[in-house]
Amino acid sequence: MPRPMPRPFTHPLAALKWGLLILIGLFLLTQLWFLGWVLWWKWVPPQETHFMSLRLAELRQKQPDARLKYQWVPYARISPHLKRAIIAAEDAHFVDHEGFDWEGIQKALEKNQKRGRFVAGGSTISQQLAKNLFLSPTRSMLRKGEEALITLMIETLWDKQRIFEVYLNVIEWGDGVFGAEAAARHYHGISAAQLNAFQAARLAAMVPNPRFYDRNRNAPGLARKTAIILARMGGAEMP
Repeated sequence: MPRPMPRPFTHPLAALKWGLLILIGLFLLTQLWFLGWVLWWKWVPPQETHFMSLRLAELRQKQPDARLKYQWVPYARISPHLKRAIIAAEDAHFVDHEGFDWEGIQKALEKNQKRGRFVAGGSTISQQLAKNLFLSPTRSMLRKGEEALITLMIETLWDKQRIFEVYLNVIEWGDGVFGAEAAARHYHGISAAQLNAFQAARLAAMVPNPRFYDRNRNAPGLARKTAIILARMGGAEMP
């Protein structure tokens, strides 16, 4: 009597092959989804980023009707002082690199190794934007890999000015505060276009830990960081 043919997924190797094909297909579909949004946001301002939605969900656990402070403004309506301050503080080589500052990454690795824990990431403005648009703030190798792929998409499809424009408009600047316009009004009661050099440097100093500085505006470290950024702003190159 002839033996029955095995079903497609009963053989271990066949099951492994199909499993790998499914995972590869899901991975490619995910990248196409990211790519579609990157293309759309090349011309259209983001209404909400993934990072914004996470923060809003956190706020609504305490206050169900909470809303974010967020108002998009075009690049020309953001103070040149703020542009220089952010580049001086976050990514001095922004206009020159192609998404990754390898020297900065090496320094971050050395710093983390010296401290024995993760204290610095060496992320560029482009990498931070990729994370804010699509990913979670959790730190893992998988997330860093996805961040790198999205960074390549952004750097390939957008020019530097568009990258910087979107970044300045979507980064977190306080408890529910996102973007340069909302930050300028929240902290100084003026528009982003009206920020002077000191105000801009102070806002840039807040970027690494914005919710803490929103609650602790007289923190000793903030004044020191502001002074350092002010001193560096003259050499910052804007796109």
